[in-house]
Amino acid sequence: MPLSAADAIDPAFRHTKEQLLRPFRFGQWARLALVGALAGEMGSSGNCNFNYPVNNQHRPSQQAFLAGSWPAYATNHPALFAGMVAALIVIGLVLAVLFTYIGSMMRFVLFDSIIAKECHIRQGWARRKGPGLRLFWWQIVFGLAGLAALLIVIGIPVACAWAGGWFAHPRDHVPGLVLGGIILLIVFLSLVVFLGVIRVMTKDFVVPQMALEDISAIEGWRRLWLRLKADKGGYAGYIGMKIVLAIGAAILVLIVDLIAMLVLLIPFGGFGIAAVLGGKAAGWTWNFYTIALAVVLGCIALAILVFILALISVPVIVFFPAYSIYFFAQRYPPLASLLWPQSPAPAATG
Repeated sequence: MPLSAADAIDPAFRHTKEQLLRPFRFGQWARLALVGALAGEMGSSGNCNFNYPVNNQHRPSQQAFLAGSWPAYATNHPALFAGMVAALIVIGLVLAVLFTYIGSMMRFVLFDSIIAKECHIRQGWARRKGPGLRLFWWQIVFGLAGLAALLIVIGIPVACAWAGGWFAHPRDHVPGLVLGGIILLIVFLSLVVFLGVIRVMTKDFVVPQMALEDISAIEGWRRLWLRLKADKGGYAGYIGMKIVLAIGAAILVLIVDLIAMLVLLIPFGGFGIAAVLGGKAAGWTWNFYTIALAVVLGCIALAILVFILALISVPVIVFFPAYSIYFFAQRYPPLASLLWPQSPAPAATG
């Protein structure tokens, strides 16, 4: 009998302890943190809010360094503001595609790292270029399809309500708006959950097939679908157990992350206050160069913060791929033979 979702927890825990602590190697820990963060095995977010002062004389004025607002800046410098917005949109799209490609490659590097209990980024990257590129295109198409589905789910009902005059006279359509909003929310959440399950099963069960058999994501999904139909209860139990484990891990990691962020707040906050006071004393105002400098420094600080949080999350980064591997191995013979290689038969004597 293949391992159940519950039975796969114990070998995954043992694997995590062996890989990370027997022996402990900071270099391996740091590489796994980098690979896990880029592969999407941890969540992080950050934002920077900037206010821009009005400077009609185009020179340092008596206004405070942080005075003003985006609307005022946009009104006084419309061309520059529009150019900045367009540049940010283009840069955002380019970065999204770039990190999707890097994440696709790192997904295979992480898979190899769990199997071998050793993380070698350059070797894994060179070895998995083909599967990584195929996963990249799958993620692009899947992401666009998911975005289109979400826009349809939200856009069509809203457009129909708008055309029917529901928003122009909301008091006349309160029951319809309330009921429609509830239905729309349920459909929206259901679609988000469905897309999330597809993404999880792709990285947990399709990626190993792509790595070991050099097939496309679509072919991997075709084969996985046959296994799903043959073992519906096993895979449903896996999804349910993974949700429970993910919630528990998220709570623990969040607590540790909050403690770490409070500790980091002292040096980061001190540097930020010093920079603001220094800029104010020097008579600086927000312009293209100071904005660019602030963005660069903010990105550096964010990268440092994400890497530190990734270091904290390394046990989770290792455990969940190991959990999926041990669950899937006894349902997928090529992975089982890699995870538990057969000992060579003894030589015959005579």
